[in-house]
Amino acid sequence: MNILIFGPNGSGKGTQGAKVQEKYNISHIESGAIFRKNIGGGTELGKQAKEYIDRGDLVPDDITIPMILDRLKEDDCKKGWLLDGFPRNKVQGETLAKALKDAGIELNYVIEILLDRQVAKERIMGRRLCANDNNHPNHIAFEAIKPVEKDGKLVCRVCGGELSTRADDQDEDAIGKRHNIYYDENTGTMAAVNYFKSIDGPKVISVDGSSSIQEVLAAIMKELD
Repeated sequence: MNILIFGPNGSGKGTQGAKVQEKYNISHIESGAIFRKNIGGGTELGKQAKEYIDRGDLVPDDITIPMILDRLKEDDCKKGWLLDGFPRNKVQGETLAKALKDAGIELNYVIEILLDRQVAKERIMGRRLCANDNNHPNHIAFEAIKPVEKDGKLVCRVCGGELSTRADDQDEDAIGKRHNIYYDENTGTMAAVNYFKSIDGPKVISVDGSSSIQEVLAAIMKELD
């Protein structure tokens, strides 16, 4: 089972992706981790990517996509994979689809978590990150996943770990820039999702992200089972 997962920042995409990965025992592949592995390991693609990053430029798709394909061909992906964080725009979506086809890798599902932009923003600003596992859901505005208080401070509701906020989670301009890319239906990430809806092959699963974590998960699982 090979899956792409999409959702705006604040939609719970990471949490849902981790639960799907655990349920089906497939590899959860994050694009950022692929970059770090290639750059840290000094691969040829990593060296090329680092040159762009050091200049403050975006890494071109002809470097990024081969790195992703190499990762998807590794042994731990033979049972399946869930790719999170790529593609980010329509061109990348088209290029990735072609590259997968050329490599003989079937894409089975595309999961899209739908969420109103304002709600997504509020979720981002209220979320707290666990020092032990960023996929442990903690949010000051949602009763079901509120952090717990211990010794006068809030700690992770799952494991009791220390909590922090990302600086850009409190920066409305930064949030707006990320969401501008995601919600752009002409060239951005939503355009990529719409592209996958238009082609034969993968089943696209669209779920309402405004529901509870368990309700969203149940909606996804219903379509995957």
